[in-house]
Amino acid sequence: MNIHRVEYPRHVPAAFKALYAASTAVHEGVLEPALVELVFLRVSQLNGCAYCLDMHATALRKAGVDPRKLDTLAGWRDSRFFDPRERAALAWAEALATLPSGAPADATYEALEAHFDEAGIATLTMAVALINAWNRLGVGLQPELP
Repeated sequence: MNIHRVEYPRHVPAAFKALYAASTAVHEGVLEPALVELVFLRVSQLNGCAYCLDMHATALRKAGVDPRKLDTLAGWRDSRFFDPRERAALAWAEALATLPSGAPADATYEALEAHFDEAGIATLTMAVALINAWNRLGVGLQPELP
């Protein structure tokens, strides 16, 4: 990986490896891989991380996700391509990624509870935290797109 600014994996290898290991654990957790990638892609859209956008959109295409679903992700609330479970996950991801005025609304959390058990909520929340960290590295230090 070529990085435009600072080669962070070389300078903080233990932190990089830990972040990578945490991401691997989320991918191997209770949520289906496509949902994790969809959340990663949406949060990366919000954060403007081109490297992560490329990575997660590519992974979703390889997984066979309908291109129209990917094309309408930014407008998921109005798109017919997202089921109620995905909508709950995306609403939670957006609420956590932006944190405009504190904790996400109770209604957002309650909608999540209708579709996810505690392990799913914990995994989803960890996924959002991790992609936010990766996005900050990508936006701040600018790795080159493959």
